[in-house]
Amino acid sequence: MKYMSGNELREKFLHYFEGKGHLRLPSASLIPENDPTLLMIGAGMAPFKPFFTGKMKPPRTRITTSQRCVRTGDIENVGRTARHQTFFEMLGNFSFGDYFKAEVIPWAWEFLTKELELPVDKLWVSIYPDDKEAEQIWLEKTSVHPDHIVKMDDNFWEIGTGPCGPDSEIYIDLGEERGCGDPNCAPGCDCDRYLEIWNLVFTQYDHTEDGKYVPLEKKNIDTGAGLERLASVLQQKPTNFETDLLYPLIEYASKVSGTPYNSNKTSDVSLKVIADHARSIALMVMDGILPSNEGRGYVLRRILRRAVRHGRSLGIEKEFLADTVDITAKIYAGVYDGLTERKDYIKKVISIEENRFHSTLAQGMMLLGEAIKNLQAENKTMLSGAIGFKLYDTFGFPYELTEEILHENGLELDKEGFDAEMQKQRERARGARQAAKRIDIPDLRGLDVSKLSYDPQAINAKVVCIWKDAVLTDSLDDGDEAGIILDVTPFYAEGGGQVGDCGILSGKMGKASVSNTKKLPNGTIYHIADIIEGSLHVGDTVTIAIDRQKQLASSRNHTATHLLQAALKKVVGENINQAGSSVTPERLRFDFSSFTPLTAQQLSEAERLVNEQIMRALPLQIEHMKQDEAKQKGAMALFSEKYGDIVRVVTVPDFSMELCGGNHVKNTGEIGLFKIISESSVASGVRRIEAITGDVAYNFVNGRIELLEAAAQLVKSDAADLSSKITALLSENAKLSAQLEEIKKQQAQADSQNLLVAAKDYNGIKVVTGKIAEDNIKELRATADMTCDRLDCGVAVLAAVTKEKVSLIVKATDSAVKKGIHAGKIIKEAAAVIGGSGGGRPNMAQAGGKDATKLTDAFQKAIDIIIEQTKQ
Repeated sequence: MKYMSGNELREKFLHYFEGKGHLRLPSASLIPENDPTLLMIGAGMAPFKPFFTGKMKPPRTRITTSQRCVRTGDIENVGRTARHQTFFEMLGNFSFGDYFKAEVIPWAWEFLTKELELPVDKLWVSIYPDDKEAEQIWLEKTSVHPDHIVKMDDNFWEIGTGPCGPDSEIYIDLGEERGCGDPNCAPGCDCDRYLEIWNLVFTQYDHTEDGKYVPLEKKNIDTGAGLERLASVLQQKPTNFETDLLYPLIEYASKVSGTPYNSNKTSDVSLKVIADHARSIALMVMDGILPSNEGRGYVLRRILRRAVRHGRSLGIEKEFLADTVDITAKIYAGVYDGLTERKDYIKKVISIEENRFHSTLAQGMMLLGEAIKNLQAENKTMLSGAIGFKLYDTFGFPYELTEEILHENGLELDKEGFDAEMQKQRERARGARQAAKRIDIPDLRGLDVSKLSYDPQAINAKVVCIWKDAVLTDSLDDGDEAGIILDVTPFYAEGGGQVGDCGILSGKMGKASVSNTKKLPNGTIYHIADIIEGSLHVGDTVTIAIDRQKQLASSRNHTATHLLQAALKKVVGENINQAGSSVTPERLRFDFSSFTPLTAQQLSEAERLVNEQIMRALPLQIEHMKQDEAKQKGAMALFSEKYGDIVRVVTVPDFSMELCGGNHVKNTGEIGLFKIISESSVASGVRRIEAITGDVAYNFVNGRIELLEAAAQLVKSDAADLSSKITALLSENAKLSAQLEEIKKQQAQADSQNLLVAAKDYNGIKVVTGKIAEDNIKELRATADMTCDRLDCGVAVLAAVTKEKVSLIVKATDSAVKKGIHAGKIIKEAAAVIGGSGGGRPNMAQAGGKDATKLTDAFQKAIDIIIEQTKQ
């Protein structure tokens, strides 16, 4: 077995497969490219998914790489086992429809036994039980001992439907002394004796939706060998952490903490955690990941703060992680030169985040420590979600960090309660954002505005001013909402009814999302922004990315507003004047002077005229001239707007001319489509039109067409004949309704007659009770009226049941009222029996109830009250 450094081993692998016709590619970034399904690259094949699925053609059918990867699924095991790491490198060789098992198995064996000189008698392989092809190749084309071939059911790689296949793993026996002592210990055991060093995946099937495994026409190979694992074998180290790829970082952590390595199991775990995490964060930041509370940034923050916490447990009170970058850069010199080239930047990012957590770590640990003591004293095992969230929100403890510390003490965190508190905070933040009309402005009199400018073509700028909560500051961290002023900006500021531009500002240390752009009274443009990653500082240079889709949508709507005003003047009259407007990416709103609503014909004509100008695809003319000159040319101006001596005139040739400082399309054809969706009154003498353009209008019209087609299908008609079909159906419905009413009337008469037959006399009062089949209270009331009309002196107590709801009515004749009958009092008592309530006048009352099974009792109660009311 030949000793090799980690870097030598990597080069040996890549060089070997280059000799087998493979294209050597550099490691892809940890940030997946065009793959929203992945948070970070966690496997060697991940960057090649489009090649495996056939969506893209690979540059070569044979490729080899050493891919940097990050996984945090088992982060709590880092430092506690020999092999768990958050960062690792995956050596791999890949075939895209080229070679298959007959080539890859002998190559893997040759590399391990010839190039690395691993002892043949120590190597084992596992195969899928049904993979006879792989078994035969292992037996015939390698020197593996037949007894060292193990069949395992889990040697089959698949993720849901799609490409999949059996795999074959290669293990090395590290000796009985590394094992669990079980006489049946073999590859696949959880102990450290049999170390998996390489996995060969044979992608040969397509797992279909109906559960079938269809052989692929072009079979693929995907292999993965852990660099650190192989290095531990060649360097004869007990764990990955003692290899030259990690041990220098352990030595550093041991030195700064004053804690010897291999002196204490608990402190060894912390030293290993620091080494692993320090390497991870350096490479993550190198690839452009910045700390934040979401996505990849949250993973980075979690790893970094976990390392700080373990440093504190070793007695490290000062910042220490930034200096690990020098060591990591030295380990990977000539491999990941970005570590050296961006060293100062990486150290600064780490230092800022570490300093931020240091300021709250001690207080948070005190709060958590006190909470743990209280739980143990009260013999409880669950920390409340409220305390867990306070640690997260106030002291910066990632949820997983709090959970891990609790687990170390045999306790749990109330996840449901934590999530509830998180949701409350999001709702508060959402409400605050919705309520906030602006960012409070600090005293900016010291700002030299003469050096600020607006340039629509600018792509880079320098941050010259930052404020938060109306207080000037030099920096912002993720999660902060603030005002930002740049030395030059291409962002259009809110004005003239048009919303301001939004977009992204990206600096070396962080990223900000601009949600709106506004203008101070002196004309200075400022940006309302949320820091979404890392931090932003005064003096930082940022790259600007305006949301061009939203900007174009706003421009469409703004130009369409001009066209609409001109169209209205032609259709309604020159007396039409703009009374206000609002332009957003989603729609336009135009308020104008008019004391009468526009007719459907006027709206249709205005819409037609606007679309006519769009179809003419006229280039807009934008000029700057003196205000008087513009007005002489006929340019429209808002009465309420203040203009300078030199004004900007936006003209659609032969149709519209207005003074305007807003964003517009270059050509009316860019608007695409214009559609009025409403016209209404907003104040006395002021009407409002709302309209849409572009994609929004297209989707709106398509939606209406789909609705029309669906309606036509329902009535078994073509869309063209829908109107006449609906007219015919309405006419038929009216006739049927009239017939139904007549039937109901006849039914009510029959019900009334049947009820009268069963009438009983109580103290000279004829009482009719009964349940009838009516659909609503109105019909029930009609039957009661009809019944009482046929009684000289009587009371009708009737009920109807619909969908388990009971309607009850009591109707009395005038002569019965004179004898003491009070319908309201009768129904109050009767309704209570069926779980309801009601009341009314002496001659008529109604109620509702819930329990139809007690109607008989309710009728009897009514009779009892009638008898009581008519006693002499």
